[in-house]
Order: sequence, then structure tokens, then C-alpha cells
Amino acid sequence: QLQASGGGLVQAGGSLRLSCTVSGRTVSNYAMGWFRQAPDKEREFVAAIRSGGRMYYSDSVKGRFTTSRDNAKDTVYLQMDSLRPDDTAVYYCALDNTFRSSWPDSDYYTSRRTYDYWGQGTLVTVSS
Repeated sequence: QLQASGGGLVQAGGSLRLSCTVSGRTVSNYAMGWFRQAPDKEREFVAAIRSGGRMYYSDSVKGRFTTSRDNAKDTVYLQMDSLRPDDTAVYYCALDNTFRSSWPDSDYYTSRRTYDYWGQGTLVTVSS
């Protein structure tokens, strides 16, 4: 089970930190992804952190968002800085339920199809 939290209303230029707590899995062993879905748009990749610790970001958030992991808490975070109105969306965390000792290329981690379990989503609204 994945429980996302931390969404809210923020002004443009502000920051928010989303959390995703995982039950029943050790997050350090699995890839975790963040996706978002704006009204009338498809769900899109935002960021991911794989079991080896490497992180991936979409071009639209690179340099502004940072994903990280607290293994002791089985929690993954998405720190969002310099927020813009076009970041407004429901944000979802997701888990790839595959234990790996080697890693595919980046396309694997940016695909929705990779992830087996999804959180319920948390709404982020950025006002101008």
C-alpha cells in the first residue's frame, strides 16, 4: 500500500514536499516513481528513484524537483521548488514491484507501465 501526502495550495515560486509511505515493501529494494495528471491531460512522468539510488527527472521539472528516499521510514519524497502554475496536478507515487540486481535504461523508469502499485494521489495547486 502506498500513501501519498503533502499536497496543497501554494503560490508560484513556492515549495512543497510530497511524501509517499510504503507498507509491505522495503523501498530501498524497488524503484519508486512520481507521476502527475493535470485536468484533461494524460498522466505523465515526473521523477523516479531506482533501487541503486539513481534518480531520473522529466525535462519540465529538472533542476526544480528532487526525489529522495528515507530507507528507515520506507518513505519516498518529492521536493518541489520554484513551483509554477503549470505544475498544478494530482501527483501520484508508484512502486515497481521487481527486485533487481541490474538496471534497465532510463526509458523503463519513465514509463507508467513499469509500475505495479499506485498511491491515491495528492493534489498540488499552484496559483499565479
